[in-house]
Amino acid sequence: MVLRSPSAADGGLLAVFLGLHPGEDGERTAYLGVVEAPTDGDRDAGWQTLRAAGALLPDLDASLAATLLALANWHRSHERCSRCGAPSEPTSAGWVRRCTRDGSQHFPRTDPSVIMSVIDDDGRLLLGRGVTWPANQFSVLAGFVEPGESLEAAVAREVLEESGVVVTEVSYLGSQPWPFPSSLMLGFTARAVTTELTHDPTEMAEVRWVTRAEYAALLRSGRSGCRAASRSPGESSNGGSVPILRWRRGTRSSRAGARRPRRAEP
Repeated sequence: MVLRSPSAADGGLLAVFLGLHPGEDGERTAYLGVVEAPTDGDRDAGWQTLRAAGALLPDLDASLAATLLALANWHRSHERCSRCGAPSEPTSAGWVRRCTRDGSQHFPRTDPSVIMSVIDDDGRLLLGRGVTWPANQFSVLAGFVEPGESLEAAVAREVLEESGVVVTEVSYLGSQPWPFPSSLMLGFTARAVTTELTHDPTEMAEVRWVTRAEYAALLRSGRSGCRAASRSPGESSNGGSVPILRWRRGTRSSRAGARRPRRAEP
């Protein structure tokens, strides 16, 4: 993403209105996102994905980028009407698609996901490595919310499926956009009732318990793939930040949500 003035070449591109943001002089700046087709030279030119660069962006830039990426992904995957299959077209400044045949309106979808720090009675944190991940790259567990279940039930189910651990005392921490491609990431903590690990080999290459000292040593070694989080859910592309930071500080849970980023007014 690059911030620039509009140009005549933007007329043939997908454009999305991202809102108005007040400046220090009291004037409001309008932000319009324009989606360009990627080129073979983008990577060589130093472009990074939002997943890689999100934690480094200021609040406003992170919010603009997450909104635009989520809407661009939605437009790309919903070019046809889900009712009749006819082509659909963007309308309402990019926030709606309208069927060219029956006129039905279609709105952006957001898929809720949960990410959780599971802590046992000895203060250890549960980490897992997905089957497609490089060796020694770990994360707290996460997964999508299924139809018909609550967020708390999704936490318990995902942990049980991926690690064999039963949890209780599921507590909400905060949320952040996660446009990979169209999710809302909701952070939780949970207390482990059982500690024996039985991972699902179709999803997880391995799962493990770590103490705070072991986790800190892995970070210092640079061999774990784990990263110390500098920002919290609601602020960056690192969905596990708040759960891990609270665990490292010895705080099990909190009902208060994470600080929300500034974003452009609709």
